[in-house]
Amino acid sequence: MTTTQLTATQHAVLAHAIHHTDGKLEWFPDNVKGGARKKVLDGLFNRALITPSGTDWFVAAEGYDALGCERPAPAPLNADPEIEAAVTAAEATWAQERAEAKPRTRENSKQAAVIRMLQRPEGATVHQICEATGWQAHTVRGTFAGAFKKKLGLTILSDKPEGGERVYRIA
Repeated sequence: MTTTQLTATQHAVLAHAIHHTDGKLEWFPDNVKGGARKKVLDGLFNRALITPSGTDWFVAAEGYDALGCERPAPAPLNADPEIEAAVTAAEATWAQERAEAKPRTRENSKQAAVIRMLQRPEGATVHQICEATGWQAHTVRGTFAGAFKKKLGLTILSDKPEGGERVYRIA
């Protein structure tokens, strides 16, 4: 354990705050005014022994350790039933909205055109989709796996008739 070296003034200020004001720095010796008071605060702050809270200063956990004092226990949290109920209701609403929200596709996009092709009873081949969109074959297959299956949650079925080209459909 490392011992923190404190000046007599720093020690007195910390000790008074810990033992008399619940950790709030309110008292300084009478001979410490103006610039000297700022130097004491700067010295404590630079070693993380105090922490600011608004315009006030409080002893940090390290300040308690420097004086060998026990750190104060945090106040127990009392659950507010009204707030808990409101949070639970909000979480349920968000979960429902997320479940109902479906990714959408613009009606005039290439992606929408491909979906329409795949919804036809005869389906579509990769070659037909390439001609309609100007995409390359690997882009079409990547769109099936990424945008359609993962993002839109569509189920893509494929059939390969004997001697023919593979045909894709949306289930």
